[in-house]
Amino acid sequence: MDRVTFRFYEELNDFLPPARRKVEFSVPLPRGATVKHMVETLGVPHTEVELILVNGESVGFGRVLRDGDRVAVYPRFEALDVTPLLRLRPAPLRATRFLADAHLGGLARLLRLVGFDTAFCSRLADADIERLAAAEGRIVLSRDRALLQRRGITHGVFVRGERPREQLRQVVERLDLARSLQPFSRCLKCNSPLGPVAPDAVAARLPPAVRAAHERFVACPGCGRVYWEGSHWQRMQATVRALRAAVGAPAENEDGEPRPF
Repeated sequence: MDRVTFRFYEELNDFLPPARRKVEFSVPLPRGATVKHMVETLGVPHTEVELILVNGESVGFGRVLRDGDRVAVYPRFEALDVTPLLRLRPAPLRATRFLADAHLGGLARLLRLVGFDTAFCSRLADADIERLAAAEGRIVLSRDRALLQRRGITHGVFVRGERPREQLRQVVERLDLARSLQPFSRCLKCNSPLGPVAPDAVAARLPPAVRAAHERFVACPGCGRVYWEGSHWQRMQATVRALRAAVGAPAENEDGEPRPF
């Protein structure tokens, strides 16, 4: 049988068995196999790959491999601009919208906290996630390799972290979103954009102590939830500050305090 030689770089090695990490290795080549087929057969989701070179030439996922080909597979480049080279996916999505799978509810909530449109439903099957991501132009977030290998998912991130805050930092760093944070601009419950509201308009929905202590409020037009600068907001503010420090994001105002309203 024909054979082809692979070499995977940087974090893509995390998907490989130890014997194949950071070294060249040869594998049998089925007749008519494409680059995408072989990369995913070896365990690497196509959404994690940024650039593929076959015999030194940049190629797309549909390239049919031939006996003796040498394939180098690279993840997202952080310090090197590879824009002039052939990319593997369509152009980047116009807006940053996410779709988190059933196991990433905590991450979905934190992404909404820092202002990103993030869909989440614990009851969506893989096929539904695939259809929704394509229909709404969403980046799929998952810890399931098989989900990210589905043909219809063109933009996705394999989430490596175990805890939501760690996962949030990974996504922001991976997609270079540090300057796109807009904390406290989306509803944590239903994902709708928040807007300022007069105290009198929401007075009936507030505890008496809150009405007496606060003057500024924002409300969700979707689920009706009301937010104010209480103790829960203080805890969320600490989360935002920690993220900004971790990813090198600029402060939103002169005194470095992220303000929701």
